[in-house]
Amino acid sequence: RGRTGPLSFEFTRERRERLESLLKIYPTRRAALLPALHLVQEQLGYVSPEGQEHVARILGLPVIDVHEVLTFYTLYRTRPMGRRHIRLCTSISCWIRGCRGVQRHLEEKLGVASGGTTADGEYSWEAVQQCMGACELAPMMQVGDDYHGPLDRAEVDRILDGEKSQERNGRSEIAPPPMGAAVSQPPDSHVTKRRPKNGRLEIAPPDRIPAGETSREEA
Repeated sequence: RGRTGPLSFEFTRERRERLESLLKIYPTRRAALLPALHLVQEQLGYVSPEGQEHVARILGLPVIDVHEVLTFYTLYRTRPMGRRHIRLCTSISCWIRGCRGVQRHLEEKLGVASGGTTADGEYSWEAVQQCMGACELAPMMQVGDDYHGPLDRAEVDRILDGEKSQERNGRSEIAPPPMGAAVSQPPDSHVTKRRPKNGRLEIAPPDRIPAGETSREEA
């Protein structure tokens, strides 16, 4: 393993209970690998080597199998990031719709290039080449769990300033939309994808989302 000594990562009691519940609905323990890695990232903000080993032990898998799956998917992070992580889509649809200008603005506003973290540790961001499955919002980005678009410089400023306002008001993040969900909105109006408590996807402009509906209850 390249290290000796005890593991320095363990799931919290609540997350271990959630994992045990998940294991009951999968045909094999290996099949629960993806949600197990998400639980590690939820707890740490990324998936550490110790987190990989902990998951491997619980699921009875070789650590290399866990690492190969972890590094295949771009939604998993293998190093510490900012408290809020931004993923800017730069695939063909977003490129045609002007994501390069948005990318330059993020660099200027945050003061760090793609892959960097702000000095205060509040934000990290990356330009993602793979399509993020929300071409109807192009150009778009993901902030935490929220998908936003279409974007321009003013929208980026409004979104990031709004994130700071939500933090001051104690509002929590919301669940990401189902991949490939159909969306219908005017081509130049900004929308936020969100999943309400009834599990059905809804689309609403941010200024029409009631404050009380932005919080999420843990499943």
